[in-house]
Amino acid sequence: MNLRGRRESSNVEDRRGMSTGAKAGVGGIAGLVIIAIMTFMQGGGIGDVVNNVIQQGGIGAIQEEQVEGQREFTEEEQELATFSRQVLASTEDVWTKVFKQMGKTYYPPTLVLFTGSVNSACGQASASVGPFYCSGDQKLYIDLSFFSDMKKQLGADGDFSYAYVIAHEVGHHVENLLGTLNEAHSQMSKVGKVEANKISVRLELLADYYAGVWGHYENAAYGSLEAGDIEEAIDCAQKIGDNYLQKKAQGYVQPESFTHGTSAQRMRWLKRGLDTGDMRTTTFGISEAEL
Repeated sequence: MNLRGRRESSNVEDRRGMSTGAKAGVGGIAGLVIIAIMTFMQGGGIGDVVNNVIQQGGIGAIQEEQVEGQREFTEEEQELATFSRQVLASTEDVWTKVFKQMGKTYYPPTLVLFTGSVNSACGQASASVGPFYCSGDQKLYIDLSFFSDMKKQLGADGDFSYAYVIAHEVGHHVENLLGTLNEAHSQMSKVGKVEANKISVRLELLADYYAGVWGHYENAAYGSLEAGDIEEAIDCAQKIGDNYLQKKAQGYVQPESFTHGTSAQRMRWLKRGLDTGDMRTTTFGISEAEL
């Protein structure tokens, strides 16, 4: 993906080099960790953890402390940070225009770069959570080491794959601005875990679709996609499907626990967004067979 010479977003908080610790009483952080492990093994993210904690009675008071560390970043890390800021800037440009066409105003999210662990309005998270969006503060969080993990652990590589990851989280922000996210979370709070998971899948697939919509208009405006870029992103989508990750982690799949969608679904919705850029399309209001 060619973004050379493109502007970098200023809506970025660079918290790299700062580590966040947490202390809690009995029933606090220990319970959160257990719930988190169970959730992440099933393909969940920080939002799933927070929801699970709430459903299980909450956690004890947590006292947070931040420790600012000193470290120098490698050239590769700095290049990834620059690339991330450029991708975010591109999403700002694209979604501002798309929202204007819909008669709406786009309010961009903030990208938080962190190392190790981070505090958000959705709670504290470690880098093992992976990138996530928090509607509570309208920020997306990413430890750039995630991209190295994608390459080493999943074999998913390429700059457009990395851009897709960021655009997916921005897709959740788009859902939030359009009211889809809040409505879905409201529905999830009224049903059992299995049904809530199905709603979560629709949210995640829609974020994949919106990532594709961004790619569609980014490429139309700048011709930034190069040979192999789309294939890289599709391969990434395939390797972060619930069935793929569960099979890799535990040797079998549990469809009732899927929260993000199968590999086939994630690839299909990303590709559909890339091909059409049609904002009238949604993953809600259609049958499961159509997902």
